Amino acid sequence: MSQSTMTNTQAQSASPEKTAEEGLTRAVSRQKGESVGRNRFLLSIYLVFTLLPIYWLINMSLKSNREILSVFSLWPQALTFDSYIKILTDPSWYMGYVNSLTYVAMNMTISILVALPAAYAFSRFKFIGDKHLFFWLLTNLMAPPAVFLLPYFQLYYTVGLFDTHIAVALAHCLFNIPLAVWILEGFMSSVPKEVDETAYIDGYSFPAFFIKIFIPMIRSGIGVTLFFLFMFSWVELLLARTLTATNAQPIGAIMTRTSTASGVDWSTLAAAGVLTIVPGILVVYFVRNHIAKGFALGRT
Repeated sequence: MSQSTMTNTQAQSASPEKTAEEGLTRAVSRQKGESVGRNRFLLSIYLVFTLLPIYWLINMSLKSNREILSVFSLWPQALTFDSYIKILTDPSWYMGYVNSLTYVAMNMTISILVALPAAYAFSRFKFIGDKHLFFWLLTNLMAPPAVFLLPYFQLYYTVGLFDTHIAVALAHCLFNIPLAVWILEGFMSSVPKEVDETAYIDGYSFPAFFIKIFIPMIRSGIGVTLFFLFMFSWVELLLARTLTATNAQPIGAIMTRTSTASGVDWSTLAAAGVLTIVPGILVVYFVRNHIAKGFALGRT
């Protein structure tokens, strides 16, 4: 048999296997393409339903009250920034944002400074009642803020802290410190104890080791913790509204002024809502990398 005849025979015998393999490859590629298309479609539907309320809020904030109540439109027919100008130029409005940011920043600072050494103690040391104490801290998160409303009000009014930023910040610590300890303890426990021992052998004191070595190793956990501290303190309204009157009143309490006997100022209320979302977006933007790593590595 000639060499050309043998080559043709081998090609004919291999062609069915090659054809089947190509068919399988095309089927797998088609299935992957369908799966990707389906996932993109579902993601698009999710984003539409998620972003639609935010878009509608922005849409309302750029309309007048007359247009909001009389005409249904997907975009402003008469674009106006009067509501934003009113909020940013009226001290009774923009001070609400200043007050909210002030006590939120104070609460985040106090909570993280207290939670860092507490979480380190829970993650590195064993002592009598450590698990019971840790569980007791978590039980504070199970109680609604309304439970502590009356005791806080009477206490702060007696000692002269009523209607101050520190009053709201300390009240939020009851919930934020246990949350911070719980999150940070998970990140700290993932760091081997040999790191501590090696640092002590190298001559580091505990403060130097904790600040220069240990904290940079759990910076993703700190970013996640700060994110949750901000979220709770920024959106919590019951304690913030009850423990303040005029000097430290948060923006959430001031927004209730839009409802009067003559009706609701929908445009101003929508503009205030848009400006309330902005600080949260900025926080997420600056800690986005730490949040992504934290959700991947930590217990949250």
